[in-house]
Amino acid sequence: MKILTRFWLIPVVLVGWELLTRALEETDFPPPTAIVARMYELWFSGPAGRVFLTQDAVDNFLPSLGRMFGGWILASLIGVVVGMLLGRSRTATDYVNPLIEFGRSIPPPLLLPVFLVLQAGLATQYGGLITQLATIVFGVVWPVLLNTIEGARAVDRTYTETATVFNLSRTQRFRVVVLPAASPKIFAGLRLSLSLALILMVITEVIGGSDGIGYQLLQAQRSFDAAGVWAAIALLGLLGYLVNSLFVLAERRMLVWHRQATRNP
Repeated sequence: MKILTRFWLIPVVLVGWELLTRALEETDFPPPTAIVARMYELWFSGPAGRVFLTQDAVDNFLPSLGRMFGGWILASLIGVVVGMLLGRSRTATDYVNPLIEFGRSIPPPLLLPVFLVLQAGLATQYGGLITQLATIVFGVVWPVLLNTIEGARAVDRTYTETATVFNLSRTQRFRVVVLPAASPKIFAGLRLSLSLALILMVITEVIGGSDGIGYQLLQAQRSFDAAGVWAAIALLGLLGYLVNSLFVLAERRMLVWHRQATRNP
């Protein structure tokens, strides 16, 4: 019943969308049934009419997911490691903060030409991938970095003083005290960066890609395939919703102690 209560608006919107587009007969704004039919035709119509991923889907889904998660993982590792180091040293943060503010103010897509020039000497089959990953990492790293710095800096002094009383080593203090205390902020940055990774994945594929969901969207637009464009948009929306839902589920499991401490201070 709770699920029906939460999602009742979706079929209402879809029915309204269907009726409105059928009445308008606008070719650039197809009804949901046409979009779903196009999605099935492009990616899920396997041999003999069976529901199965087509070769076109495999050739585009897997590269997109690889770029998205590869860039996100790299940016997360860099952001967490550097953020923890800077967060525990206010002097280092004061020195680096102007560079951080400058870097995060640069729109990542504008750096695509720069990365293309830098990778010009690399092998052709790897150059494009490295450029796309570099753009994703550059745009995704800032939420993780800033949230990690804030989380590491906000650790209660009582915790660190208690760790000192118990003669914990620096490594033990980091693992037992600092990292768990900063983890809620870190997860907040990771969740935001995951959405940015999806956006930048699409942008890099549209601007300089030769495969992927974004590239397929561009090809549909060039061939005036309105249903194909909306099919790619719908697929990206579903992918974003699924990835975010899985991340929230993992976050709740890993931070269950934090929710319990918040409820029972």
